[in-house]
Amino acid sequence: MKNYQLEYEKWLASDKLTESERNELLSIQNDEETKELRFGAPMDFGTAGLRSTMYMGIGCMNRFTVAHTTRGIAALIKAEGGESRGVAIAYDSRNHSEEFARVSACVLAGAGIKSYIFNGLRPTPELSYAVRETGALAGINITASHNPKEYNGYKAYWEDGAQLAPEHASVVANERNKFDCLDTDGIADYDEAVKSGLITVLDERFDEKYLDEVVATAINPELVREVADTLKVVYTPLHGAGYRLVPEVFRRIGLKHLYTVESQMTPDGDFPTVKKPNPEYPDVFTDGIEIANRVGSDLVIATDPDSDRVGVMTRTKSGEFVTISGNQMGALLLDYAISQRRLLGKLPEYAYCVKSIVSTDMAYKIAQNNGIKLHDVLTGFKFIGETIKNYEKEGKADGFVLGFEESYGYLLGTYARDKDAVEGSMMILEMTAYYKKQNMTLSDALEALYEKYGVYGEKVIDIYMEGLGGIEKRRRIMQSLRDNAPVSIGGVAVAKVGDYKKGTVLTVATGEEVTTGQPASDVLYYTLENEDKIIVRPSGTEPKIKIYILAHANDKDSLLKKAELYATDSRKMTEV
Repeated sequence: MKNYQLEYEKWLASDKLTESERNELLSIQNDEETKELRFGAPMDFGTAGLRSTMYMGIGCMNRFTVAHTTRGIAALIKAEGGESRGVAIAYDSRNHSEEFARVSACVLAGAGIKSYIFNGLRPTPELSYAVRETGALAGINITASHNPKEYNGYKAYWEDGAQLAPEHASVVANERNKFDCLDTDGIADYDEAVKSGLITVLDERFDEKYLDEVVATAINPELVREVADTLKVVYTPLHGAGYRLVPEVFRRIGLKHLYTVESQMTPDGDFPTVKKPNPEYPDVFTDGIEIANRVGSDLVIATDPDSDRVGVMTRTKSGEFVTISGNQMGALLLDYAISQRRLLGKLPEYAYCVKSIVSTDMAYKIAQNNGIKLHDVLTGFKFIGETIKNYEKEGKADGFVLGFEESYGYLLGTYARDKDAVEGSMMILEMTAYYKKQNMTLSDALEALYEKYGVYGEKVIDIYMEGLGGIEKRRRIMQSLRDNAPVSIGGVAVAKVGDYKKGTVLTVATGEEVTTGQPASDVLYYTLENEDKIIVRPSGTEPKIKIYILAHANDKDSLLKKAELYATDSRKMTEV
């Protein structure tokens, strides 16, 4: 009998399952592929934690796999002697998120470890802040970010407020595997653990501390008040955790005319008004734009379910709404933050910014032009957090200007170590007010950047490979590209090949090889002779390979032509 069938039957026979959970298993008894997907292998616990669909099985998010993983967290805490420092726990609006958060707290309590759990859904960045503010040794956040409604996830954090480093993630993975996934022995009762003090519930008073930190990062908040009579903004949390705190932070820096998308203001894990609750997708703005056109708003802002990503649509001079991409917003915020901090005397000599390696190269131009240091790090905000920590050790905490990723994540303060859509929304509002005083929209501001630095454009190609065969196909494609690196892409010769798994960068013409200087990661990075870049990596959260195109040109038409050629060849590269 195959291993997945044995595991399936073990779960089916367990007296720990409820009737509805057992019925779910019975519904797939004749579906071999589904059984193998759910029972063939446990979810990998890496530095990004867990993410999967919510069904029974070792390969899915459910109360058993959440408890199983938390036993690994408990073992790590005990090994570090951190029982009294404890763990901060938060969750988003997804189905079962509150249940999974409470299960985590009860497993920790059963192990004699203190925890701090919020009394309702909260933004991911508030969890990062809570780890630091409570003095907890670790953090757990139940969220699948912007994934479809079928998903949930489990992110683990360490004492600095950033997600777990690889060495700690390895301990968690190894320790959890010492337990049977269906073992529920020793898990405390929630109410009893609260009474005993092992579980502390954090309420709205903690939000005040967090909001104070967010508002303190505003560079020139008076700008909003100066245009408050005419500045209008539409906001939607996409049924997620930003529904209270984003409007509140807008109010605190002086916005008078806020219009919310009421059909999306109620937290709902089914996300009934959108196909995917992702602010990267223009269709989630449909209801917001309708309101914006009716009230004459300048801007529509959307945050994702756990409120760590923020997307924006802004008016053009012709009055139409256009998307400001994550890369474009990163460039706008960087230029604005540097110029305003310098104007107000808040920019130290050792100022620096951080971006991921797949984010726009326009950031280099902006940083160079302003004489500040730019750090390129691997995808994952924990690497941005690590850079901040290193500067703090040198006593240069106030030098941090901005950290951003192309996937709509921004951070301008050091109170948290994860991207923050509450703060990001506030700073986008402040920047909008600045340009409004000059009779400019964010679209106009972006055009001004292009005039100054040249036209930069980025494109992400998602190639989905789902099911059991998809896992092997993704592995095979990456190996094939390693074995047979492309000589040219889009008719332009490849000058350098970076293999971040191997940790090397090869100069094709000379054969010289140097180290990447980055942690190992399954990423291939092609630098072309014209300095454009193509990056290929498997997604860490969805069943797909992502291809990033970073290009620049003197004009938009030339850029579009190049990007299309690159995209065509890039897709061919994955046809294995």
